[in-house]
Amino acid sequence: MRFIDSFPHSFEEVEHHWIPMTDGVRLSARLWIPEQAEHDPVPAVFEYIPYRKRDFKRTRDECVHRYFAGHGYAAVRVDIRGTGDSEGVLTDEYLERELLDGEEVLAWIASQPWCDGNVGMIGISWGGFNGLQLAARRPPQLKTIITLSSTDDRYADDVHYMGGCLLGDNLSWSSVMFAHNSLPPDPLVVGTAWKQMWLERLEGSGLWLDTWLRHQRRDDYWKHGSVCEDFGAIECPVFAASGWADGYSNAVFRLMQELDVPRKGLIGPWSHRYPHVGKPGPAIGFLQECLRWWDQWLKGEDTGIMDEEMLRVWMLESVEPTTRYRSRPGRWVAEPSWPSSNVEEHTYALDWPLIRPVSEMEEAVETAGEARTIRSPLSVGLFAGKWCSYSATPDLPHDQREEDGGALVFESGPLTRQLEIVGAPVVELSLISEEPVAMVAVRLSDVAPDDKATRVTYGLLNLTHRDSHEHPEPLEPGTTYTVRVQLNDVAQVFPAGNRFRISISTSYWPLAWAPPKPVRLSILTGASTLTLPVRRPRDDDERLRPFDEPEAAEAGAVAQLTETQHNWLVTRDLEEDRSTLKVIKDEGTYYLDSVDLEIEDSTTEWYSSVADEFDSLAGEVLSVRRLYREGWSVRTVTHTVLKCDAESFYLHADLDAYLDDARIFCKSWDRTIPRDLM
Repeated sequence: MRFIDSFPHSFEEVEHHWIPMTDGVRLSARLWIPEQAEHDPVPAVFEYIPYRKRDFKRTRDECVHRYFAGHGYAAVRVDIRGTGDSEGVLTDEYLERELLDGEEVLAWIASQPWCDGNVGMIGISWGGFNGLQLAARRPPQLKTIITLSSTDDRYADDVHYMGGCLLGDNLSWSSVMFAHNSLPPDPLVVGTAWKQMWLERLEGSGLWLDTWLRHQRRDDYWKHGSVCEDFGAIECPVFAASGWADGYSNAVFRLMQELDVPRKGLIGPWSHRYPHVGKPGPAIGFLQECLRWWDQWLKGEDTGIMDEEMLRVWMLESVEPTTRYRSRPGRWVAEPSWPSSNVEEHTYALDWPLIRPVSEMEEAVETAGEARTIRSPLSVGLFAGKWCSYSATPDLPHDQREEDGGALVFESGPLTRQLEIVGAPVVELSLISEEPVAMVAVRLSDVAPDDKATRVTYGLLNLTHRDSHEHPEPLEPGTTYTVRVQLNDVAQVFPAGNRFRISISTSYWPLAWAPPKPVRLSILTGASTLTLPVRRPRDDDERLRPFDEPEAAEAGAVAQLTETQHNWLVTRDLEEDRSTLKVIKDEGTYYLDSVDLEIEDSTTEWYSSVADEFDSLAGEVLSVRRLYREGWSVRTVTHTVLKCDAESFYLHADLDAYLDDARIFCKSWDRTIPRDLM
């Protein structure tokens, strides 16, 4: 990474500016305004997230928004209502109030004397979501968006549910927001009102996990904010980016396919991070790509970006399995449109224990096949990694041989020539369940000649959701069903001599919550298939314009006062037959010199199960946040526990807040939430 402190344009930084909403609430903004904008207005770039611009995201914001300002754009970073230094209380994600506020902020920006009326939005994760959502509302000031690590479908492809299965990230993500929402604004920004604002947040923000668990099917709650409900509502140009280690790469393909506007898609090897700081590497000069996009759509300059292919992805090469890739070898490939005529479906029969190609003659004939059964132990999934990798180490999947002993495994013979795929593999299973509620997890792995197995992609399906996420139906034990499991999109090379493997399990804990009871599935192997999206290499790939090296603006100084620790620890207590995954994400204590603030940020998660007892599943998250400067010290402790039995989920949470080590607030929640075919 090259950090830059000299730019074509000088700019002024405004630490805090109030933006008034029509209901009287004020949102806090940080601004970077090019000096020439005083007499020659410029376009603006707007980012709108709840992650505290004053402290937690301060240096990241400076790296990005100083860069844009230095290249002639006004940059506006706003704390969402009820977060950071903004007034109000935030009670959930992507609420109508948030989007109304966003429209008002866009109008405010465009009306400023330093803005020429053209505004673009950028954001990763939450900011990528509301960028899409606001684009679908078509405010006249919003001319284009850059959306990263986001989704068009809040139910089917977000942190909460996958294939109708409850994700473990639903607990961990809700706990992140539980901790963030417990923090106060900075008294140096909001003045003496800070304590009252803090108490209002502590009392009013609520326990979001309670809400999310009460919507276990794809109802109107999830349809709100899901732009897939009407892709045609988006009329401005869209640049969508993500990474293969991220949880949100699938949406890039759907946006390229469904939108009818100028659009670009980019997927690298990265986790849930901006591509200029992408891990695993290689990172790219993404901020330069942003400038090309802004110049094209906010300034009307032809930068050539729209002459390039619509979709560009990093073709992953075969690697040994590990949880800690520093970089993923591969190459950039591109498609002029998506779906691509360069990608063909190749179908294979799951003819246990083999995966064999299906001839054209066989495709027209349904083969009964042999029934093979699987009832997985709850330990399958302990080495699955995280649904969405945030740090890229050590939350990636481990060697799949650790998991395959509890799965039904099908494997091809050694490949006689290299095979490349781009897109979503699909497994169609003919199966019988012994229980009315069941799930299936399907993994595709690359198996090297030494038998090491690297997970390439995977998919989940709650079998009661086989026909609909909105109207699930229980299975009838003993009845044969044909179900379609779509795996996550991927670009992967399988070299000659390697094999590919399909592994099927009936649980995948703790990546996903297990069914109410142990389930035995019978898979009719001859009637079950794998379809791979096989891509023909293109000569044009050799001539792709190379990305620039990563660069960003210089940020303020950060002093690390105590060590950080990130780790995943799997333990097996053989006396109690208890398996536990402990996840440590401790950022230590660090000091921001520019705001004279010391920050402590630590979270620990535990996920456990006992033997084959499906009512023993438990997830627990403990977070500590502390803000300190001379004369001001606040600390919050949030603790969430989720357990279950066959009928219900049991949720307990505690929130404690301290001022100068004296506890000034405490609140506890106990909720029982019925399972809804989950």
